[in-house]
Amino acid sequence: MNIAVLPGDGIGKEIIAQAVRVLRRLELPLELEEAPVGGAGYEAAGDPLPEATLVLARKADAILFGAIGGPQYDALPRDKRPERGLLRLRKELGLFANLRPARVYPELAQASSLKPELVAGLDLLIVRELTGDIYFGEPRGIATLANGEREGVNTMRYRESEILRIARVAFEAARKRGRKLCSVDKANVLETTELWRQVVGALGKDYADVELSHMYVDNCAMQLVRNPKQFDVIVTGNLFGDILSDEASMLTGSIGMLPSASLDERGKGLYEPIHGAAPDIAGKGVANPLATIISAAMMLRYSLQRATEADRVEAAVHKVLQAGLRTGDIYTAGMRKVGTQEMGDAVVAAL
Repeated sequence: MNIAVLPGDGIGKEIIAQAVRVLRRLELPLELEEAPVGGAGYEAAGDPLPEATLVLARKADAILFGAIGGPQYDALPRDKRPERGLLRLRKELGLFANLRPARVYPELAQASSLKPELVAGLDLLIVRELTGDIYFGEPRGIATLANGEREGVNTMRYRESEILRIARVAFEAARKRGRKLCSVDKANVLETTELWRQVVGALGKDYADVELSHMYVDNCAMQLVRNPKQFDVIVTGNLFGDILSDEASMLTGSIGMLPSASLDERGKGLYEPIHGAAPDIAGKGVANPLATIISAAMMLRYSLQRATEADRVEAAVHKVLQAGLRTGDIYTAGMRKVGTQEMGDAVVAAL
């Protein structure tokens, strides 16, 4: 099984190193090959997605991704910035389905910014469409009008086929969980999401065993902090999903605990923690590697068909949390504060 390992920037190398240690401890027939991406790609080849990195990603069975970005790249032309490398990678590989679970481990309920009784036992999944919407729609850009005033333009658009394929992923996921699906849109204002609601609603007739509901995105944002356990699976577009999944991450106590999978139509995927490169703590050995390790577990389950090993990794993470080990982002009084390396050591030992 060939794995493309793309650490990226900031804390990317530190957290990826721990996930790789966990994978190697499983003693599976894995071939892991590393390549630069993001700011590291620009520094190596003048491109946030070097051609050699794209070739490696295409031939791999799965991709383990760290994080990208940093203030030193903010002045680059837009097409050379680290984030463009990740967007291009998603588009080039057809990674249209983003799965973002938000699970609250019992041991971390106190770390949430919400009351423990609101989040204890929370286990929801956000299914985000990843290759369409306003992030990719054309026309886009910044233009100067005849009167000299500048105008920024972005285009929100979805084809019916794009909505259908992400909705199917969400319905199938709901079937394997609590059989509840909430489709999130802004159909009262945006025609793009009016079509979204129509298409998802029509497809719902093929999934009579799944309870389908619809919710406006502003209400969903409120409900996630009011009563998050009402949700099982949420499906939404690229822009809304980007925002809602980050909101959901904070219900768990830390963005450093949330993994993600971005899948193509055949199940090949890119797996990454949903947090960023955190340049302010890069190199200090304090970053939380657990989201990356759990992302590796998702890779084992979804792309490599190794559910038993995925269960083992997730159980090891839970065991470490039960033992009271905490990185700074999830630390509460009375627990044992550890760094990136020591947390990785603990998970490997638990395996």
